[in-house]
Amino acid sequence: MARVWLDVPFAEKDEAKALGARWDPAAKRWFAPRAGLPGLDRWAALPDLPPLLPGEDREFGSGLFVDLVPRSCWFTNVRSCVAPRDWERLRRMVTGRAGQRCEACGRGEDRGRRRWLEAHERWEYDEARAVQRLRRLVCLCTDCHTVTHFGLAELNGRRAAALAHLRSVTGMSAAGAESHVRSAFALWRERSARVWDLDLHMLTGAGVTVVAPPPAVERERTAWQTARGQRAARLPLPLPSPGPQPPGRRCPRRPRHRR
Repeated sequence: MARVWLDVPFAEKDEAKALGARWDPAAKRWFAPRAGLPGLDRWAALPDLPPLLPGEDREFGSGLFVDLVPRSCWFTNVRSCVAPRDWERLRRMVTGRAGQRCEACGRGEDRGRRRWLEAHERWEYDEARAVQRLRRLVCLCTDCHTVTHFGLAELNGRRAAALAHLRSVTGMSAAGAESHVRSAFALWRERSARVWDLDLHMLTGAGVTVVAPPPAVERERTAWQTARGQRAARLPLPLPSPGPQPPGRRCPRRPRHRR
């Protein structure tokens, strides 16, 4: 009997497995071994997304670089604006079209090294209208993703590892990598001085339902509290960029390196 493909979000995989779902390591996807298994219909597969989203530019933002989103958009990424099953469709499409390889360094997943593949956003900033527009989704491995969110790496004490990986992939010198990081933070400070609206028409045009994010001030407050709590616990943070703060608070200082 033919298997039935499922769209199971990562957070729900144990529940799906308990109901009889199985994992296909080659396809990297969950499936029901037969139709009609009770409880699995909630994850019935949605239609596959096209390999190129409407208006997407796969050459936009190529390579590996530090890419810090403005403070008003912290912890508000594509994953937080779509339903978990839609995110699973997006992630599967992005990693699949990349051949299960990181589009920055070319490496694949390695469970032993805890290296995974993730879908990451590339944004275009319309300065005149203060709009942050999604232009591309790119497949990045854990190490390249850490470099991209360099502020998060600093918050987690992973600055040296992120800097070393940036140099390894790009061929930058030590001085060049440090200069690149400084320039990225300078641009972040400039963009964080204003509030940006998100433009996710690239997703809605593909039939993905987008949920409007909370107001910018609320996003900042929630993100700051989350980042501060996780920093205190020394736990790895989720996806996006360094944790923000409410208006009027200074940015957290970078951790000092003792000699």
